[in-house]
Amino acid sequence: MPTASALIEVMPFSMPFSTPVAGFTELYQRHYETVFRAALRVTGSPADAEDVLQTVFLRLLASRKDVESALTAAYFRRAAVNAAVDVLRRRELRAASVYDDQAPRPASEPPLLLKEQLRRAIATLDGEDATLFLLRHVEGLSNEELAEMFDIEKNNVAVRLHRIRLRLQAEMER
Repeated sequence: MPTASALIEVMPFSMPFSTPVAGFTELYQRHYETVFRAALRVTGSPADAEDVLQTVFLRLLASRKDVESALTAAYFRRAAVNAAVDVLRRRELRAASVYDDQAPRPASEPPLLLKEQLRRAIATLDGEDATLFLLRHVEGLSNEELAEMFDIEKNNVAVRLHRIRLRLQAEMER
Protein backbone atom coordinates (compact mmCIF):
# COMPACT_ATOMS: atom_id res chain seq x y z
CA MET A 1 0.00 0.00 0.00
CA PRO A 2 1.55 3.32 -1.02
CA THR A 3 2.22 5.96 1.60
CA ALA A 4 1.35 9.63 1.31
CA SER A 5 5.01 10.53 0.76
CA ALA A 6 5.31 7.90 -1.97
CA LEU A 7 2.35 9.47 -3.77
CA ILE A 8 3.88 12.92 -3.49
CA GLU A 9 7.14 11.59 -4.96
CA VAL A 10 5.40 10.32 -8.12
CA MET A 11 3.77 13.70 -8.83
CA PRO A 12 5.08 15.12 -12.12
CA PHE A 13 7.60 17.90 -11.52
CA SER A 14 5.73 20.18 -13.91
CA MET A 15 2.57 19.95 -11.81
CA PRO A 16 2.00 23.06 -9.72
CA PHE A 17 2.04 22.08 -6.09
CA SER A 18 0.09 24.40 -3.81
CA THR A 19 -1.35 21.77 -1.46
CA PRO A 20 0.30 21.64 1.96
CA VAL A 21 2.03 18.28 2.27
CA ALA A 22 1.38 17.96 6.00
CA GLY A 23 -2.36 18.39 5.50
CA PHE A 24 -2.31 15.91 2.66
CA THR A 25 -0.52 13.31 4.74
CA GLU A 26 -3.08 13.60 7.52
CA LEU A 27 -5.95 13.40 5.03
CA TYR A 28 -4.38 10.36 3.38
CA GLN A 29 -3.88 8.59 6.71
CA ARG A 30 -7.46 9.32 7.72
CA HIS A 31 -9.12 8.14 4.47
CA TYR A 32 -6.83 5.72 2.59
CA GLU A 33 -8.49 2.66 4.12
CA THR A 34 -11.98 3.85 3.11
CA VAL A 35 -10.82 4.42 -0.47
CA PHE A 36 -8.97 1.11 -0.69
CA ARG A 37 -11.84 -0.96 0.71
CA ALA A 38 -14.45 0.68 -1.53
CA ALA A 39 -12.23 0.13 -4.57
CA LEU A 40 -11.54 -3.48 -3.59
CA ARG A 41 -15.25 -4.23 -3.25
CA VAL A 42 -15.93 -2.76 -6.69
CA THR A 43 -12.97 -4.16 -8.62
CA GLY A 44 -12.38 -7.41 -6.73
CA SER A 45 -8.64 -6.98 -7.21
CA PRO A 46 -6.13 -5.70 -4.64
CA ALA A 47 -3.84 -4.44 -7.44
CA ASP A 48 -6.69 -2.50 -9.05
CA ALA A 49 -7.74 -1.17 -5.64
CA GLU A 50 -4.21 0.18 -5.09
CA ASP A 51 -4.35 1.84 -8.50
CA VAL A 52 -7.65 3.45 -7.51
CA LEU A 53 -6.16 4.57 -4.19
CA GLN A 54 -3.30 6.28 -5.98
CA THR A 55 -5.61 7.80 -8.57
CA VAL A 56 -7.98 9.30 -5.99
CA PHE A 57 -5.24 10.94 -3.94
CA LEU A 58 -3.19 12.07 -6.95
CA ARG A 59 -6.33 13.68 -8.38
CA LEU A 60 -6.84 15.42 -5.06
CA LEU A 61 -3.30 16.77 -5.13
CA ALA A 62 -3.58 17.81 -8.76
CA SER A 63 -6.93 19.55 -8.21
CA ARG A 64 -5.30 22.04 -5.84
CA LYS A 65 -8.15 21.57 -3.36
CA ASP A 66 -7.32 22.84 0.06
CA VAL A 67 -6.75 19.63 1.98
CA GLU A 68 -7.67 21.43 5.16
CA SER A 69 -11.24 21.73 3.87
CA ALA A 70 -13.89 19.41 5.22
CA LEU A 71 -13.58 16.51 2.77
CA THR A 72 -15.76 13.75 4.17
CA ALA A 73 -15.60 9.98 4.06
CA ALA A 74 -18.57 10.14 1.65
CA TYR A 75 -16.47 12.26 -0.73
CA PHE A 76 -13.71 9.66 -0.66
CA ARG A 77 -16.11 6.71 -1.11
CA ARG A 78 -17.67 8.40 -4.12
CA ALA A 79 -14.26 9.27 -5.58
CA ALA A 80 -13.11 5.67 -5.05
CA VAL A 81 -16.20 4.22 -6.69
CA ASN A 82 -15.86 6.60 -9.66
CA ALA A 83 -12.21 5.67 -10.15
CA ALA A 84 -12.99 1.96 -9.70
CA VAL A 85 -15.67 2.16 -12.40
CA ASP A 86 -13.03 3.69 -14.68
CA VAL A 87 -10.78 0.70 -13.92
CA LEU A 88 -13.62 -1.72 -14.73
CA ARG A 89 -14.22 0.03 -18.04
CA ARG A 90 -10.53 -0.12 -18.98
CA ARG A 91 -10.44 -3.78 -17.96
CA GLU A 92 -13.52 -4.46 -20.09
CA LEU A 93 -11.96 -2.76 -23.10
CA ARG A 94 -8.75 -4.77 -22.79
CA ALA A 95 -10.22 -8.12 -21.82
CA ALA A 96 -10.87 -10.85 -24.29
CA SER A 97 -14.19 -12.50 -23.65
CA VAL A 98 -13.86 -15.53 -21.38
CA TYR A 99 -17.31 -16.71 -22.38
CA ASP A 100 -18.05 -18.77 -25.43
CA ASP A 101 -21.37 -17.42 -26.69
CA GLN A 102 -22.10 -20.72 -28.42
CA ALA A 103 -21.69 -22.88 -25.32
CA PRO A 104 -24.69 -23.34 -23.03
CA ARG A 105 -24.36 -21.73 -19.63
CA PRO A 106 -24.63 -23.93 -16.56
CA ALA A 107 -27.79 -23.57 -14.47
CA SER A 108 -25.75 -22.48 -11.46
CA GLU A 109 -22.63 -20.44 -12.15
CA PRO A 110 -19.79 -20.24 -9.62
CA PRO A 111 -19.97 -17.10 -7.44
CA LEU A 112 -16.66 -15.72 -8.74
CA LEU A 113 -17.88 -15.94 -12.31
CA LEU A 114 -21.10 -14.16 -11.36
CA LYS A 115 -19.16 -11.39 -9.62
CA GLU A 116 -17.00 -10.86 -12.68
CA GLN A 117 -20.09 -10.91 -14.89
CA LEU A 118 -21.66 -8.22 -12.67
CA ARG A 119 -18.47 -6.14 -12.83
CA ARG A 120 -18.57 -6.34 -16.63
CA ALA A 121 -22.25 -5.34 -16.64
CA ILE A 122 -21.54 -2.38 -14.34
CA ALA A 123 -18.81 -1.26 -16.73
CA THR A 124 -21.49 -0.81 -19.42
CA LEU A 125 -23.47 1.71 -17.32
CA ASP A 126 -22.87 5.42 -17.57
CA GLY A 127 -20.69 6.80 -14.80
CA GLU A 128 -23.35 8.36 -12.58
CA ASP A 129 -25.61 5.28 -12.75
CA ALA A 130 -22.71 2.97 -11.93
CA THR A 131 -21.72 5.18 -9.01
CA LEU A 132 -25.29 5.38 -7.73
CA PHE A 133 -25.71 1.59 -7.90
CA LEU A 134 -22.36 0.84 -6.24
CA LEU A 135 -22.77 3.38 -3.47
CA ARG A 136 -26.18 1.90 -2.64
CA HIS A 137 -25.55 -1.82 -3.04
CA VAL A 138 -21.83 -2.13 -2.32
CA GLU A 139 -21.12 0.74 0.05
CA GLY A 140 -24.54 0.51 1.74
CA LEU A 141 -25.53 4.17 1.60
CA SER A 142 -29.25 4.81 2.12
CA ASN A 143 -31.54 6.30 -0.50
CA GLU A 144 -31.69 9.44 1.66
CA GLU A 145 -27.90 9.77 1.68
CA LEU A 146 -27.77 9.23 -2.08
CA ALA A 147 -30.52 11.78 -2.68
CA GLU A 148 -28.51 14.37 -0.79
CA MET A 149 -25.22 13.39 -2.44
CA PHE A 150 -26.63 13.46 -5.99
CA ASP A 151 -28.99 16.39 -5.28
CA ILE A 152 -32.11 14.52 -6.41
CA GLU A 153 -35.36 13.50 -4.74
CA LYS A 154 -35.39 10.32 -2.63
CA ASN A 155 -38.13 8.79 -4.83
CA ASN A 156 -36.02 9.47 -7.93
CA VAL A 157 -33.17 7.53 -6.33
CA ALA A 158 -35.43 4.49 -5.89
CA VAL A 159 -36.73 4.71 -9.46
CA ARG A 160 -33.24 5.11 -10.93
CA LEU A 161 -31.90 2.19 -8.88
CA HIS A 162 -34.78 0.00 -10.09
CA ARG A 163 -34.05 0.90 -13.74
CA ILE A 164 -30.34 0.32 -13.23
CA ARG A 165 -31.01 -3.14 -11.77
CA LEU A 166 -33.17 -3.99 -14.79
CA ARG A 167 -30.40 -2.87 -17.17
CA LEU A 168 -27.82 -4.90 -15.25
CA GLN A 169 -30.06 -7.97 -15.28
CA ALA A 170 -30.58 -7.66 -19.04
CA GLU A 171 -26.83 -7.21 -19.59
CA MET A 172 -26.00 -10.26 -17.49
CA GLU A 173 -28.54 -12.41 -19.34
CA ARG A 174 -26.87 -11.74 -22.69
